[in-house]
Amino acid sequence: MHDKNRSPWIHQLDKERVSIQLNTDIESDIAIVGAGIAGVSTAFFILENTKKSVVLIDGDKLAHGATGHNAGHVTSAFELSFDQMVRNFGMQKAAEGQSLVDSAWNLLENMYHKASLTIPFSQFTGYGGLPTFEHVVEELKDNQLRKEAGLQANTVCISQSASYVGSIPEEYKELYTITNQMEINRNLETEGVEYTAMVTYPTGLINSALFCQEIVRYLLSRYGERFSLFEHTYIQKVVLHDTYSILDAGNNTITAKRVVLCTNGFENFTLINSSGLDIDSRFHHDVSGWVGYMCGYLETLEKPPAARYYDIAYTQEESRQFVTGEPYYYITRRPYEYEENVEHNIVCIGGPEFGLNDRETYTKDFTYPQNAHADVDTFIRKTLHHENDGELAYAFRWHGLMGYTKSRVRLIGEEPKNPVLMYNLGCNGIGILPSIYGGKRISQIIQGEKLETSIFDPKLE
Repeated sequence: MHDKNRSPWIHQLDKERVSIQLNTDIESDIAIVGAGIAGVSTAFFILENTKKSVVLIDGDKLAHGATGHNAGHVTSAFELSFDQMVRNFGMQKAAEGQSLVDSAWNLLENMYHKASLTIPFSQFTGYGGLPTFEHVVEELKDNQLRKEAGLQANTVCISQSASYVGSIPEEYKELYTITNQMEINRNLETEGVEYTAMVTYPTGLINSALFCQEIVRYLLSRYGERFSLFEHTYIQKVVLHDTYSILDAGNNTITAKRVVLCTNGFENFTLINSSGLDIDSRFHHDVSGWVGYMCGYLETLEKPPAARYYDIAYTQEESRQFVTGEPYYYITRRPYEYEENVEHNIVCIGGPEFGLNDRETYTKDFTYPQNAHADVDTFIRKTLHHENDGELAYAFRWHGLMGYTKSRVRLIGEEPKNPVLMYNLGCNGIGILPSIYGGKRISQIIQGEKLETSIFDPKLE
């Protein structure tokens, strides 16, 4: 058993790749801080769609942050229900926001094919387990609103033996189907009657760290004259002027016409705006840090790739460890070559999340807490009815830092107090597709394209 942070996705990266640290002062049109999926996607679309020069900087190594410490789950969901989004932003803006993130499926495929990638990327139908009548009604209400908004509704299937079948409101009768409990258990890969309904949704799996590594190789090969990557280069301070910015990297500086923050948004750097309008304190209070915990075990290569989530009927006190307030666990399964020429499936499980205090330092070497491990282990045994009664042989246990905005929606666009500063960050709990869309949107703004206002726009408060 490994007590330290050990990610299976970073384990698959090229260990012979050479990292270059900044050792001189440089200038660039665009400086992107954070070389994870958001930063790499932002660099990709700017380089593909403009003639700008781009420098990508990371305080650690490429894709070694949240991008290398996730479950690899690709989905266009938000950390909010669609009902909550409608209440927060209105029907039109909520629907437009959902459609924009949905468009990232095509953006991901475009990146994949443009760079001629051959790394595994699976797409299939995912399943969500609904344990209570309340969970079912919430999902049906979301479906009703999606239908009204002209969006694709998820499929909801309810067991014919569920005690609440006769209590479902008449207004939702066209929004679900009745099936048998055996069918629900088969798709959720569980037993019993804990989950009496399920929802299906389009999903996929990818090693986002490996994806970033290969995209960067493509960018260096194709745009090497105007693209560079510097790792182990920690940005301590960003000074914003009217038409340019200066990034303090310790012994060296980076001067750029625009700077795009693609970090978790919860790091100890300082933002100084020369106009005098405060950005630093508001920014650091608008983004909160949460640490998500995951573990993975290997099994024989027999079952196909899968992704499932399981809503949990917790008490209010128990749910406080989950950032959304609506606790759930998630599971992904995919082929994984752990030993050379020996193939397995890796099953990844996550769910527990713990908050950081304001500007509390997160370290990737932080010991995996036993209570998080115990929670995940209990869930596996209770829900999946794992056949092994002894200690499960976890090959990997890892955690990653996530940055959540107050709105629980990603922050994409120009800082209202100084447009030299831009953001593509926040709400990284479900981050791959939103990060990719954010990269595209940033490139559109830099091109001068006039975009409609959206739920992602940074607000002047």
